[in-house]
Amino acid sequence: MINLRIGKGDKMILFKLFSFLFVLSGMNVLYSQARPNILLICTDDQGYHDVSYYGTKDLRTPNIDSIIYNGIRFDNFYANSSVCSPTRAALLTGRYQGNVGVPGVIRTSEDDNWGYLSPKATLLSQRLKDEGYNTAIVGKWHLGLESPNLPNERGFDYFKGWLGDMMDDYWKHRRHGINYMYENNNVIDPKGHATELFTDWAIDYIGRQNKKKPFFLYLAYNAPHFPVQPPDSWLNRVYEREGNIDNARAKLVAFIEHMDHGIGKVIESLKTNELFSNTIIVFTSDNGGHLPSKANNGPLRGGKQSMYEGGLKVPTGISWKGKIRSGRVSRTNHMSMDLFPTILRAAGVTYDIEGIEGVGFFEELINEEYKVDRNREFYFSRREGGTSYGGQTIVAIRKGDWKLLQNNPFQSYELYNLANDPLESNNVIETEFEKFKELNILLMKNIQLEGQVPWQK
Repeated sequence: MINLRIGKGDKMILFKLFSFLFVLSGMNVLYSQARPNILLICTDDQGYHDVSYYGTKDLRTPNIDSIIYNGIRFDNFYANSSVCSPTRAALLTGRYQGNVGVPGVIRTSEDDNWGYLSPKATLLSQRLKDEGYNTAIVGKWHLGLESPNLPNERGFDYFKGWLGDMMDDYWKHRRHGINYMYENNNVIDPKGHATELFTDWAIDYIGRQNKKKPFFLYLAYNAPHFPVQPPDSWLNRVYEREGNIDNARAKLVAFIEHMDHGIGKVIESLKTNELFSNTIIVFTSDNGGHLPSKANNGPLRGGKQSMYEGGLKVPTGISWKGKIRSGRVSRTNHMSMDLFPTILRAAGVTYDIEGIEGVGFFEELINEEYKVDRNREFYFSRREGGTSYGGQTIVAIRKGDWKLLQNNPFQSYELYNLANDPLESNNVIETEFEKFKELNILLMKNIQLEGQVPWQK
């Protein structure tokens, strides 16, 4: 036995040292607990008014509504593009999609592929992983089918879901006969409806988390992207409730309600695992609703694939218990890529990343008096092939109340004042030629920037 003789002064020094270490340890625990978990839900082709919180009569989405009612609703939230891959690229990089090599849809066939995610781009998952987050994607990836653009190579610790674009069948899980369902780097062939699988996998992932390390879960549903295939029980429920509803509309309503039920189960799992109170929940969609599937984009013109408001505006909301006052409504214009800096700021992570164009709005979430720049410039683009597009790009730019667009590469530009004409029914390009020239200069600058980044392998 060693007999240490400690004097009175030494005892005081040791007491102060242990007190300091105890306080420091407590600060570390508090800091760890203060870093929020992040649940980012992105649906596929969900119409601007295909949520019941806007008063849509034939559809019920109580769980999506709960995110809105418990947080902040964004009435002027824009997808970066009118189709899937470009918006998802912008969402995860905080940059305009063309500036990270994804101006169009990434597809199986190289002859019809219009994007290649730049290996130089920094993804939200990578930045959060560097800061100690567990990172996961459950559901649809759609940003690359091979190395170096697989989810586990782009910052996600865990991937379980769909590597490709759309599914030809929600039960069989194939695209062009290829199985793109993966767990990390391994092909899997699970049984069941894809929406239910993604829900169950998200719940399983949440159940494996603990409070010592925060997580980022990107839950990307394929629904309600066509083919519209709700389970029969959900479809019958809609028919019983809505009477003489159009058959195509009934299927879409049931499809969305089925997905909403899954979202509710995921949120409930956060509560069951005592993670809800420290989790930011973000809900959004990747583009406007698909009109042939009878999507409801409200009164807006157009839908998926178009540069009109109906193709770009998406239902969006964010909740964060104790941080965002419930029942708020924001009419500020934001884009998908703005979520990148906003989420990083909420997580206490710096985002000094070269070239980022997304504008964070964290201050608006927590400060109701926060003012934003109404004259900010918003650029939208989509490149596509086939006879309708010929490999060219359709574009739009908004600055203030004015919006210039070309909805078809072989047709003329259109100019609208959205303050006076939110439904884009009165093209004033001939009478407002100076405004056309002003916006056209900005448009050309963005197109030139896109041209600097390769979008083929």
